[in-house]
Amino acid sequence: MLSSVKDFIRSFLENHDVPFLTEAFLKRRNKIILERLKHNSTLSYDEIEKLVSEFYFKIFGRELNWENPQTFNEKIQVSERYDKDPRKTLLADKYLVRDWVKNIIGEKYLIPLLGVYDNADEIDFEKLPDKCVLKCNHDSGSVVIWDKSKRQNINRIKLKLNNCLKINYAWMFFEMNYKDIQPKIIVEKFIGDNVNDYKFVCFDGVPYYCWVDVNRFIDHRRNFYNMNWELQPFQMLYKNYESDVKKPEAFDEMRDLASKLSKDFRHVRADFYYVNQKIYFGEMTFSSEGGTGVFTPDKWDYKIGELWEFDNSLRTKERAKNLKP
Repeated sequence: MLSSVKDFIRSFLENHDVPFLTEAFLKRRNKIILERLKHNSTLSYDEIEKLVSEFYFKIFGRELNWENPQTFNEKIQVSERYDKDPRKTLLADKYLVRDWVKNIIGEKYLIPLLGVYDNADEIDFEKLPDKCVLKCNHDSGSVVIWDKSKRQNINRIKLKLNNCLKINYAWMFFEMNYKDIQPKIIVEKFIGDNVNDYKFVCFDGVPYYCWVDVNRFIDHRRNFYNMNWELQPFQMLYKNYESDVKKPEAFDEMRDLASKLSKDFRHVRADFYYVNQKIYFGEMTFSSEGGTGVFTPDKWDYKIGELWEFDNSLRTKERAKNLKP
């Protein structure tokens, strides 16, 4: 069930602008998604664990160790459901995290914000810049690149964004830090086409790896580097880029910024873009790939998991207090 819901929602988010899909069809499909999520919100922890375990087994071919997680992905799975640190909700909010980042490393690293809206119907598209980015603050599938040089369907864009506003991601994949985010639409300055994404995997304030996503919207590839910019002997979900990725001039600065942003967390990922000799903050993430990032070779799931000093009592404490999230 979890797998089908995930695929169904991803399909909806990615295919909002396909011409042969009528607006009536998209509205009906969104209604079905909302009904499924409403059902998910009634589930107990036992029921959620059963669904997640089935999904996890299909991906990894092994049982999810809820009692004593060992791998990187297992620890993500347990923490997603049972770590109730309110800072995770703050940092998952793409709007509110801006103030947090500003206070820690400075406003100069933020992508300029052009507007904040409670509903897509509030947006005057004629007054938007020739090119900018629209997205919701509470999800990962709502990004729209607005380009006045293209004849984009404004009604379709509004439909997509307004539908995304209705989706509580806590009940999509049971990532509970999304549960209390107040959904909004934010508009940001466009900083470039298909720019590299530098993601620093940090434990206790120490960046261990930088994974680089290349060609995300064309032919997605991913390289992992250590802090000496040496290509690592493993992959996660995506194949390596066909040639080595050049170390960015600002790598040391991005590494230091990641350390500052992650210092109070057992594990978090700090993401940056580097465009035209300028660093931009991307996001903070506690659940890389939703805990489904298959490593090749598999032993690296365990090796990276060892870096995370994990509190195994999180699950026991939460379940003792509550039957449901």
